Amino acid sequence: MLIESRPAIDPEIAAMVTAQQRELREADGGLDGQVFVPHDDVRYLAVVVNGRAVACGGLQALDAETGEVKRMYVRPAYRGRGIGRQLLAALEECAFRQGHSVVCLETGVYLPAAVALYTACGYHQIPVYGEYVGNPYSVCFAKRLPVAA
Repeated sequence: MLIESRPAIDPEIAAMVTAQQRELREADGGLDGQVFVPHDDVRYLAVVVNGRAVACGGLQALDAETGEVKRMYVRPAYRGRGIGRQLLAALEECAFRQGHSVVCLETGVYLPAAVALYTACGYHQIPVYGEYVGNPYSVCFAKRLPVAA
């Protein structure tokens, strides 16, 4: 397994983001107002197994202190192997290297596996923020990163 940086326009990243959006529509019953808008300032990581990207996640700076995890996705055939946990740790490392002291994220209340992952990885629930305010299906989390010694 390899975790590598990829551009947002990478075809495998685009395919996984599309698959993620399709799964979200199925999970949330087709809720309105949840259209993915790509951002040029998101740094993507891909998890590669046997030459194929099987998971992705992005990191976007919200401000100097805070990075936001975006578009975490693991292909269904690769779930349950700890790949999401390893990818999240790599995204936290990217945030740390970019000078962020906090990482936050948003997920859906209808995604209990995602909520369980973030909680198990040390994230705590925070009030919804930014574009998620007013969305009754959003739940947000944050984690303070360790201070460099």
